[in-house]
Amino acid sequence: MKAAIIGGTGYGSIELVRLINKHPYLEIGSVVSNSQAGVQFSDVYPHLSNIVVQPLEKFDANRLSEENEIVFLATPSGVSSKLAPELLEKGIKCIDLSGDFRLRSGVEYETWYKHTPPEEKYLKQAVYGLSEIYKEEIRDSNFIANPGCYPTATNLGLLPILKSKLADEAFIIIDAKSGVSGAGRGQSLTSHYSEMNENFKAYKLGKHQHIPEIEQVLSDESGNSITVTFTTHLVPMTRGIMCTMYVNLKEKISTNKVIDLYKQFYQESHFIRIRPEGNIPSTKEVMGSNFCDIGLHVDERTNRLTVISVIDNLVKGAAGQAIQNANLMNGWDEQTGLTDLPMYP
Repeated sequence: MKAAIIGGTGYGSIELVRLINKHPYLEIGSVVSNSQAGVQFSDVYPHLSNIVVQPLEKFDANRLSEENEIVFLATPSGVSSKLAPELLEKGIKCIDLSGDFRLRSGVEYETWYKHTPPEEKYLKQAVYGLSEIYKEEIRDSNFIANPGCYPTATNLGLLPILKSKLADEAFIIIDAKSGVSGAGRGQSLTSHYSEMNENFKAYKLGKHQHIPEIEQVLSDESGNSITVTFTTHLVPMTRGIMCTMYVNLKEKISTNKVIDLYKQFYQESHFIRIRPEGNIPSTKEVMGSNFCDIGLHVDERTNRLTVISVIDNLVKGAAGQAIQNANLMNGWDEQTGLTDLPMYP
């Protein structure tokens, strides 16, 4: 199956290229970058010399739909809302890695993303692609809104305890840290070396665009309206996300009992690894892989649960989950093309 990638020069796109290159059922068809159309892909990314030998293309919905069977949109927010409808009307499968179709409410989208929302019918058509939670819906869809990186780590870490009804839903604190690749490839003070090196800073307090996405999923799955305190930080590393989450418990329960609960919840989820008691995951232990590792600890003194969830933001938080969703959409084993071990050290 030929796959087109739109937004071909960003980090999400290049990770898609890496994963598609070794996928047994997918091959790279078109790579679209309006800003660098005509430039050889390997001139932008020299590590692809003699591997991806083709020029970048301008967006053309007719040509893309004729030459490809699935499209990954790895564009900035506000772009795919204009492009995806054209492709969907051509009957081609689409997986959108931007935030344009994740929120069901156009008003919410405009409030948090500061862009004109997509048409209502496409918002309704998009299936939220949190692979472990919405597997059946993904299998029946031709249009997936791939989750954000922070919401992936956060929701996978919180959903088992929320659905168990053991959590105090009024008190959820999420302390999230990300490597700088999450800011994208564009130059900015945020990711400037001398600003970021040997530095650790919080940003977008109370206004990060992933807040409504996290709350939408948690509310849907718990059956109650949930709000969270969500604080994001940049750390001086390239890849990785760690979300440290604090939840008050309604009753006394041991760490081991919570671990058993999580293992049962994810017993059919290959990419979720629940650590044993006292074993806390780190970002290095999932780097380059599609795994989400979760560590758990109940503080008996406070009766508060701490959940540590780690992912590679470019794999499970973006391109890897997009490939996992493509596998589900096409009836393939969801592990196909995603069996890489984490890179260590």
